[in-house]
Order: sequence, then C-alpha cells, then structure tokens
Amino acid sequence: MKKIVLLTSILACVAFANPYAKCVACHGANGEKVALGKSKVMKDMTKAEIMTSLKGYKDGTYGGPMKGVMIPQVKSLSDADIEAIANQIGK
Repeated sequence: MKKIVLLTSILACVAFANPYAKCVACHGANGEKVALGKSKVMKDMTKAEIMTSLKGYKDGTYGGPMKGVMIPQVKSLSDADIEAIANQIGK
C-alpha cells in the first residue's frame, strides 16, 4: 500500500511540474502529432499562437471541431501553466 501511495504522489508531482505532461498522449512528446487527426501541429505554432489558442479554449472563444475535447483539458491550467506549455513547445 505504501508503494502505491508513493508512486501516485510521485506521478502527481511530475504532472504538476510539467503542465504539458497531460497533452503528450494526443499531441506527442514534442507537439509533433496532429491530435485525433484534427488539430494543428503544436511544434509548428509560435509561442503566441499556442498561448492564444489555449487561453481561447479555456474561456470558450477559440476552437473548431476539438473545442469540446479541449475545454476540459485546459480548464485547470493557470496562465503560468499556459505560458510554460508555450515556452516548451512553441517556436
């Protein structure tokens, strides 16, 4: 039981330390994937474009076919998290 609690705690810390960690499954480790066959490739976007899109998803003013999927994903991101994602992936 202690091992499970410890592992869960470590994984939670890693996810909080890197806000992009929850994006990797769909967008790839370096933002190289077209998520679910519909998104833009994040690594080709500028930092400003990434920040604009994530903030827009968060407030509901941005997005096409992926809007319904993305809103819950970005809802808990802070402005600092959004900036960190843009800095990590954007050009």
